[in-house]
Amino acid sequence: MDSNALKSRRGFLAGSATAMAGLSLGGLMMGKAWADSGTGGFAIAAAFGALKTIDAGDLRVAYAELGPADGPAVILLHGWPYDIHAFVDVAPRLAAAGCRVIVPYLRGYGATRFLSAETPRNGQQGAVALDILALMDALHIEQASIGAFDWGARTGCILAALWPERIRGLVSVSGYLIGNPKANAKSGPAAAEFAWWYQSYLCTDRGRDGYAADPVGFNRFIWQQASPRWQFDDATYLRSARAFDNPDHAAVVVHNYRWRVGLAAGEARFDAIEARLATAPAITVPTITMEGDANGAPHPAPAAYRAKFTGKYQHRQLDGGIGHNLPQEAPAAFAQAVLDVTRL
Repeated sequence: MDSNALKSRRGFLAGSATAMAGLSLGGLMMGKAWADSGTGGFAIAAAFGALKTIDAGDLRVAYAELGPADGPAVILLHGWPYDIHAFVDVAPRLAAAGCRVIVPYLRGYGATRFLSAETPRNGQQGAVALDILALMDALHIEQASIGAFDWGARTGCILAALWPERIRGLVSVSGYLIGNPKANAKSGPAAAEFAWWYQSYLCTDRGRDGYAADPVGFNRFIWQQASPRWQFDDATYLRSARAFDNPDHAAVVVHNYRWRVGLAAGEARFDAIEARLATAPAITVPTITMEGDANGAPHPAPAAYRAKFTGKYQHRQLDGGIGHNLPQEAPAAFAQAVLDVTRL
């Protein structure tokens, strides 16, 4: 690989395509960090150890687990286009504090797989949230704290709103993220539409095909836009980009953004849940919301969602150039929030 190509913004697409080719060949680009485990999953970087897998709902979920098995459970949820390495410096801190930490790959990422070829590759919010509820059931976790951002924060908000008895506390980057396709289908101001450019792109067949052809190149650009002051290096990005080499990744991502604006149907089995979510239910569990001062992704202002949290609540604003991937950019602050949320 020409490392200069990846370091050049003009040349990142070509370099990323090369990276994707390498990643698809058994992780040869990442030899020290990745290897085939021989069990249909992956061995992951030393910070997490070998991944575990468990059948839960529609999926065989691949996840990292750290900390004592009898500790209070914490589930850390990534978003798009990220992976479990967003928490690579968060999870050890929580484990050292005595927590049982579960860090799963979402559907369409990493070594997580659908159990049936017949299951729609659905990215709607209700489906993704129920994946995590099924994971909790499979792992016999009656109650957990959730720490999350992006898609993961949306899932955390859904679980806290609809199943508050299962959630001890919630740490949500960018606050209340439960969506409503009917509301999202309405056009907004030019600045808002510009911020969601990638959603508009993925809603076209050209965008669908372009994303499927080069998710590594596309998502590197998203990282740069969403966290403009985060100086991540090639190794950091490629470690996470390995998660996009999943046979269902592009389909789940495209469906998510099309469903979000009412251009793709969801599954009927989730209709009752989506009807409840369309009412924007309040969240009663203890919650800390967080925001970075350099988040380049679309996100609501804290004042816009404050009233949706009716239980014990705190908002933490982080300065210093912190972008959208807050757990990876400010791991100490994020981990502390997860530890603090049940003490509010």
